[in-house]
Amino acid sequence: MADFVRRTVRVASLSVLAAVTVLLIAACGSGDEEEYGASQTHDAHESAPTAVVAGQHSETGLVGEKLFAANCMQCHGEHAMGTNQGPPLVHQIYEPGHHGNASFVIAVARGVRAHHWEFGNMPAVEGLSIDEINQVICYVRELQLANDIIDEIPAATPC
Repeated sequence: MADFVRRTVRVASLSVLAAVTVLLIAACGSGDEEEYGASQTHDAHESAPTAVVAGQHSETGLVGEKLFAANCMQCHGEHAMGTNQGPPLVHQIYEPGHHGNASFVIAVARGVRAHHWEFGNMPAVEGLSIDEINQVICYVRELQLANDIIDEIPAATPC
């Protein structure tokens, strides 16, 4: 009888543990995916801005603008508003809470697998130093600020 009780308690405990684990996993997956589009892929023109305010730029942002024009604009468009080859960076998906500055550094340095848009994978961008990448990030963050994507430039952004 004692073995039966121990076995019943063990099975009940494991059942409760399994149920709690399932609930925790489900809760972890119910964050901001819908808000940021993490669980969906956008087509090439969905949610793309029709116009972007250029805004004011710091000295670093102005250097970043030139680097962006030479290295990024072909795919990401003038003022990072996107093209038929690449997504807009002036978009809620790329705000710092979802795509921090490190995400941009990694995307430029290593390339990135397509995960929000249907443009295909982004190849690495050759020939940019970390300082130059940070200048481009400053430019993009200043565009995001001018277009109400963000309320302030993140402290970690070298603007």
